[in-house]
Amino acid sequence: MVEDAFVPDHRTLGFGPVTSLRCPGHETNPEPLYRLPYAAVFTTAVSTAMVGIAEGAYDAYVTAARAGLRASSGPRVAEDPFAQVRLARAAGDIDASRLQLSRNTADLYAVARDGREPSTSLRARARRDQVLATERAIAAVDLLMENAGGSALRGGGDVLQRAWRDLHTGRGQAANDVERALVLFGQDALGIAVHDPML
Repeated sequence: MVEDAFVPDHRTLGFGPVTSLRCPGHETNPEPLYRLPYAAVFTTAVSTAMVGIAEGAYDAYVTAARAGLRASSGPRVAEDPFAQVRLARAAGDIDASRLQLSRNTADLYAVARDGREPSTSLRARARRDQVLATERAIAAVDLLMENAGGSALRGGGDVLQRAWRDLHTGRGQAANDVERALVLFGQDALGIAVHDPML
């Protein structure tokens, strides 16, 4: 921690200019990347990491399920139709999350590349999909955990257990407050003016 240090104004950049896309550097740096809304970039980065964790958990689960036996006297995990359904649902949630995050990033970048500012509707959609990606990543790993049995909970080294714990911890990040983010999309869709720094 630094105490009693002086930082001149020209070395600072507040949240307001970044959110409103009115940064001093825009006059000299035309790169579209720096013209993306801070809130969209930050929240998407948080969710992208969480979707990546879910993908890793999915891959580990599939590898283990192909070789593993059930703890009970039931069929092998790979032959269990209920496990297959959970696997399909988890894969669908992960894919949907990745596709929406990618689409929104591409759309925001295209707007910035054209020298335009993203509409409130595009920002609201990006925020909606970001928070739903987080929710779906958690749901996907929850499904896999439900089917993994007690062995996934024993010991701290299991990939699925770590992913489950990390995702539920990540859910506590303010950017992942599902209802608060979805309200913004709903307001915009209903024609209500949206004023929120995380948009």
